[in-house]
Amino acid sequence: MNAHNKLDRIDLKILAELQRDGRVTNVELAERVNLSPSPCLMRVKKLQQAGYITGYTAQINVAKLGETLTVFTEFTLKNHRQIDFARFQEAVEKIDSCVECHLVSGGYDYLVKFITAGIVDYQNIIETLIDRDVGIDKYFSFVIIKTVLDRPQIPLTRLFEDRM
Repeated sequence: MNAHNKLDRIDLKILAELQRDGRVTNVELAERVNLSPSPCLMRVKKLQQAGYITGYTAQINVAKLGETLTVFTEFTLKNHRQIDFARFQEAVEKIDSCVECHLVSGGYDYLVKFITAGIVDYQNIIETLIDRDVGIDKYFSFVIIKTVLDRPQIPLTRLFEDRM
């Protein structure tokens, strides 16, 4: 399987099942996708080697550990040269509280998600970013009061099955 090969429906089912349960045994996975275990394991290894599967993680209930603050922040940069984008991206990549960073179209340049210990921690992060002079023109913060829906799985079958 290389970048030029298309995935088939079975590959897509394997990805969807692993996304739902990354700890599933190969035997159980094979049953779920209607394969015997050996070909299923070969497909999983090929999907890993081709970069379709980038890792396996545990989903942590952070609320059980203690209080945190989630903030989405819109950033607009002063300049829009490639070097300006690179400088900003390099800066946010170094912030461990930054869990997502998206270059977007529209009224601002980046949408960044921070999970911090609290408002003081968040403000320190922002002040440090501004002090580092990474090209921020303005920013707007949106504190999350309650997360109504947070789906870690992508609806792979719905998105891609008709293209296979």
